Amino acid sequence: MAASKIVLVLGAGGNVGASIATLFAKQNYRVALAARSLQDSTNSSGHLNIRADLGDEKSVNAAFDKTIAHFGPPNVVVYNAAVAHFVPAEDPLSLSVAHFNEDIAINTAGVLVAARRAVQGFQQLPQSTPKTFIYTGNILNQEVIPALMSNGIGKSASAHIIAVASKVYAAENYRFYYADERKGDGAPAYRDVSGDNHAQHYLELAETEEQRPWLQTFVGGQGYSKF
Repeated sequence: MAASKIVLVLGAGGNVGASIATLFAKQNYRVALAARSLQDSTNSSGHLNIRADLGDEKSVNAAFDKTIAHFGPPNVVVYNAAVAHFVPAEDPLSLSVAHFNEDIAINTAGVLVAARRAVQGFQQLPQSTPKTFIYTGNILNQEVIPALMSNGIGKSASAHIIAVASKVYAAENYRFYYADERKGDGAPAYRDVSGDNHAQHYLELAETEEQRPWLQTFVGGQGYSKF
């Protein structure tokens, strides 16, 4: 790995985001964390905290600008934000357009902005520096859960962004992944989502030299598992 290792986590909550920050810092990464719940500051661990609304294009861009100003361009970007408006399972089309647009802004439009900014930053880094973008997904790009229709639309659309980017930017060795934690039998993790499992798998992806399958279904303790 290059001497300069920087990870930006967009949507840095207390589970996956916190685990990524802890593990990556142990591997000598400088860590920037962006979330609506944070205030702009540098915390006691030396991490850069950034207040950001990931449904707002200007706010996503500002998170990158602040990270670059403080550390430099991140060579690892994790998009960990998600939102869902539940609808009655028997009437999923009752989802309002306002809620649909709100969810798409965070679940997909923000991903597009972040991936574009990540690539712009990757272009400024030495060729030898591994460059990785990871989107925290779930099973909804493959399975229908009517009550979570808006989240499923966002995950499916973002999965397509990742698939396209992994193909187009392969020549530049920019890696793009849609990560989906599963149980050993392939069932979704649901409420058993593990921050530690995500952090360990994301670190492995970040430090692997070549693009792996863009759809990274993985199991804690086992790593990538194709279902």
